[in-house]
Formats: sequence, C-alpha cells, structure tokens
Amino acid sequence: MSEPRVRIGLAGCGVVGTGILQLLRDNADTIGARLGAPIEVVGIAVRDPSKVRDPLVPADLLVDDPMTMARHEDVDVVVEVMGGLDPAGAVVRTALEGGKHVVTANKALIAEAGEELLELAEERRVDLYFEAAVAGGIPIIRTLREALASDRIVALSGIVNGTSNYILSRMTSEGLDFGEALAEAQAAGYAEADPTLDINGGDARHKLAILATLAFGARVDVQAIPMEGIDVVSALDIAFAQRFGYVIKPLAIGRPTEDGSLDLRVHPALVPESSVLASIHGALNAVHIRGAMMGPALMSGPGAGALPTAMSVVSDIVDVGRNLLSGAHARVPSRAFRASTLQALPLRKPSEHRGRFYLRFDVHDRMGVLGRIANVLGGFGVSIEQMVQEGGRSAESPHATLVMLTHDALAGDVRGALEEIDRLRHTTGPSRALRIEDD
Repeated sequence: MSEPRVRIGLAGCGVVGTGILQLLRDNADTIGARLGAPIEVVGIAVRDPSKVRDPLVPADLLVDDPMTMARHEDVDVVVEVMGGLDPAGAVVRTALEGGKHVVTANKALIAEAGEELLELAEERRVDLYFEAAVAGGIPIIRTLREALASDRIVALSGIVNGTSNYILSRMTSEGLDFGEALAEAQAAGYAEADPTLDINGGDARHKLAILATLAFGARVDVQAIPMEGIDVVSALDIAFAQRFGYVIKPLAIGRPTEDGSLDLRVHPALVPESSVLASIHGALNAVHIRGAMMGPALMSGPGAGALPTAMSVVSDIVDVGRNLLSGAHARVPSRAFRASTLQALPLRKPSEHRGRFYLRFDVHDRMGVLGRIANVLGGFGVSIEQMVQEGGRSAESPHATLVMLTHDALAGDVRGALEEIDRLRHTTGPSRALRIEDD
C-alpha cells in the first residue's frame, strides 16, 4: 500500500504561486508532521510555460491550460492563485463539479461569485477554503469560522487594504500630498500601476463582503456596499485631524443594527490617536472584532506579499488535507454558517448612518460667513462640537479654511447641508466631509 499524500495542482504561478512552492520546500518536514502526509505538486498551469521562471518552479510540471488542473485525475486539491473572475471562476467551478477540493486566494471571486461556488461545494461535499482572500497572512477567516464559533459578533472594523494604509501613513508621517504618497507606494511595490481598486475602496469592499458573511451569517451583495476612496483625503485634512487628536485611516466597517439591517461601509475615517487601529502603520492590515461574550480583540499583520499570502494558502491546503485523510470533507462550513441558515439582510442606506463628522470649508474671509454656514448646518439638525479657522484675517490673505467637528448627525442631513453650503457665494471650493469613528 502506497504512502498517503495530498496531491495539488496549481492554477497560476506568479508571486504567490512561487511563494507556495517555496513554503512547501522549506517547511516540508513541519507541514508533513502536522498534516500526517506529504504534499505533492502534480501540475502547474501558467499562461506561458516557456517564460523564464524561478528555479523553484519545475518546468516539467508546467501546462498552459488551467482547466487541466480542474480535470486532472491525480489532483486532490486545486489551488487557484490566478486572480480575477475569468477564467478563475470556470476553473474553480469545474473542479468542484468534479468532486475536487479547492483552495483560493481570490477575493474578487469569493465576493462576486462565492455564494454559487460555496453552495456548489456544500452540495458536492467538498471543501472550498479562502483564508488568503482577506488580509493576507492574518488568519481572520479561520478565526471567525472556527475560533469564534460559539460567540456572536456585534461589530468589526478593519484596515484591510495595505496600499491605502501605506499611502495615508506616509501622508501622515511625512506631510506628503496624496499624489506624492501614491507615486512612492508604486515605486516601493505597494501599489499597482493601476491602483484604482486599492484607492477607490473596491478591494476593501470585496473583503468586507466576505467578512460580513462569516461574522454575521448574511448573504451580501458586494455591489450594494457603499464605498468612498482615500483620494478624497488631502494633506490638509490629515494635519487638521492631528490637531484634534485624530488619525485618518482607511476603514471597512460592519455591524448589525437594531432594526435588523446591516451597517456595512468602506471609507476613510478619523479615529482617535489612542485607538488600536491608529497604531497600524504602513502596509500592515488589522481587523478589530467585538464579540458579545469575548469583547474586543485585534488581529494584525502583513496583508499582502508572497510569503504571508502563501502561508495562508498552504495552511488551507493542510486543513483540506486533514479532512481528506480523515474522510471528513465539509465538516466545517466554509462561511462559518450552513447555507440554509444564511440570511439576506438589508443594508442600511448611507444616508441613515448616524455619527460624528469632520467638515472642512474653504471660504472668503468676510464678516458673517461663519454665521451663514452655522445657520445652514443648524437648519439640517447638524450641531457643531469644535471649530478652528486658519488663514484669512488680512487683505493679503482673503481666503480662510474652516474646520468643524460635529455632534452626532445623520449622514443624509450632513450631505444636504453641504450641498446648500456649496451653493453659497462665499465658498471658494467644494466642502469636505469625513466620518469620525470613536469606537
């Protein structure tokens, strides 16, 4: 009788795929001891097998069709690290339909098509694991799925995009403008040549959709989650936030509400300098969870990179391998909840969010301007807690910047007030509003 082993086929072998091969080589003894069997790579699908690659990549295992891995009779686990929706979605779907287990690092695929694929996996009694899809090397999905299975999550907030956190961190520490910090992030390899999904909140929105299902047992339409990018933040906003004792961070926030809806949001926000998320700098990620029984807990670490992401992928392979060797497939639901118990909860409208706001106005420094702005805000039920003025006061400096922190107000009322203020002839540019998260 041959020695048991877990046979994997890689669909994709870029930075993360090469990292997986490195981990399987360097940690082979430890992985084998924990799994109880070796992991064997039996095939690797890449776009161009003739391309010069790292010596870690065995040339004799390369093929140019990723569907080969999904149909390979000797593959137990298909490991999808191509990214994107197509052809990755077809590869994963075919593998599951054929009774193969799948491990993926593809956040877009899980957020956009996860419901169909995960229910297919449950139907076929196979595993579909995706730890690396959120926060790289931080085991947040495994924690929500298993370690906190006995608790009820009442809130989560996190920094789940390292690029945006790096940019805002550099703007804070060095006083850089947004464009300068973005260019630096691209030069350092933290931002793609096209950074749109990172800076507009799209990447974080995908991750929040995944986390919301695991934390709250909700079926989430990722496109319905409101988002705002970090490109609305200026060096001036960061400087004013610091004067008030705050740091601006790119947040993904989720919590159930008293009316049965979910409050899911992705946006930059002011957080107190004393808060745990304020200390998460550079490209690090962090997720702050509050359990009804456990209370608050923070998980932080590298959210991207070849080896941190590969570590999460290989850990999933080990978990799936343990299930394979013990004949216990699909014992733990991939989404923490059984499909039959997931609820299609409505999402709270952005206008219904109640909280404090940071407001900035660029105005002509003339008598009565402040009074007019305060009257408009008051008319919408928005009251001012603190205010500072900078500039103006002289003929040489006819323009001024007004910055206000509000008491709790409805986001819809704040937006209505700002639209009216922007129509005043005394304003010299569009007003700016950022949320304040004190929790």
